Amino acid sequence: MSTIKVNRIENTSTTDGGVSIDNDGHVTIDGQQLPTAGPLSNRNLIINGAMTVAQRGTTVSTINSAGYHTVDRFKFDVATFGVWTSDWMTNVQGQTYENGATERFRNALRVTCTTPDTSPASTDNVKIQYFIEGSDLQAANYGQVTAKDLTLSFWVKSNKTGAATFEAIQEDNSEKQFSASYTINAANTWEKKVIVIPADTAGQINNDNGRGLDLIWWLNSGTAFTGGSQGGWRALVNANRNSDNIGVGSAANDEFYLTGVQLEVGSKDTPFEHRSYGQELALCQRYYFQTEGVIYATGYGTNPSAAAIAQVIFTPPMRDAPSQVTLNTASNGSSFAAQAQSPSSVYFTALTTGASAPRAKIQANAEL
Repeated sequence: MSTIKVNRIENTSTTDGGVSIDNDGHVTIDGQQLPTAGPLSNRNLIINGAMTVAQRGTTVSTINSAGYHTVDRFKFDVATFGVWTSDWMTNVQGQTYENGATERFRNALRVTCTTPDTSPASTDNVKIQYFIEGSDLQAANYGQVTAKDLTLSFWVKSNKTGAATFEAIQEDNSEKQFSASYTINAANTWEKKVIVIPADTAGQINNDNGRGLDLIWWLNSGTAFTGGSQGGWRALVNANRNSDNIGVGSAANDEFYLTGVQLEVGSKDTPFEHRSYGQELALCQRYYFQTEGVIYATGYGTNPSAAAIAQVIFTPPMRDAPSQVTLNTASNGSSFAAQAQSPSSVYFTALTTGASAPRAKIQANAEL
């Protein structure tokens, strides 16, 4: 067995074989950056960052309001800014970036403007959002003297070029704000972007299942959100939120693609951590659960006044008791009402019944 010997020289970069250490002690092996903090595995704090799961559907058109439309965990927020289509894209190929290294993504989120907002009111805006639970951010030690940087990396493509704004908001700290600029250099070309979100020793993130950090990719907005500046953690000012407005949605057929989203503790980006489809689906089902099948109910087929009951168990349990549970009219015409919702299950009582066991689609939403 061969041994690689690495000599650490303080304040001086060094290389030994395929291993290099920079002036800050950050290690690279054969061109692959190792984490600068945190574990080697389970380091990506983003769920579904490779856009592999789209439980709700593959294409949704005529979007003019905020919602989760296709790709799980990524919310498309349209606030009176035109009309859009959201697509779950497949067969996205691997992309090459620094020093010839390659990352491969088969899926992406695409949003396309079908009706532009050419004269937006001051508060009109459109953006993509991702919300992280506070409990998932505790390794960053925000609010402590040992607070650590977070590094966000992602792949983006658009017909628009120029400077765009990324924003992070701490929900537990009166919407404390960080904003930074990234540049789309070439039209219709996949590009990787890396943004270091600075450590915040004064911003405690609660260890709970609420929103600890919002990640926001701004596409366009009116003047209420532009004209300001970018900078480190500070009190939220609307004018600073989209100071570099790239303007996606100012013309018909403007589009914006996003994939390969990774957030990790430390000041360096590492190769994207791919998880299996089964892992990603289970993580997504904590926030949104969907299934379709036969609903069996105690006392089914009797008079509805007999309170026929069916139970659906969420596996895994959801983040919280779902705020919205939908069970559409069953295949035999019977209908149900949701009762006693909890993170682990929901009960349905029959309002009307039919002559055979009903088949229906169940949807439960516990998004942040």
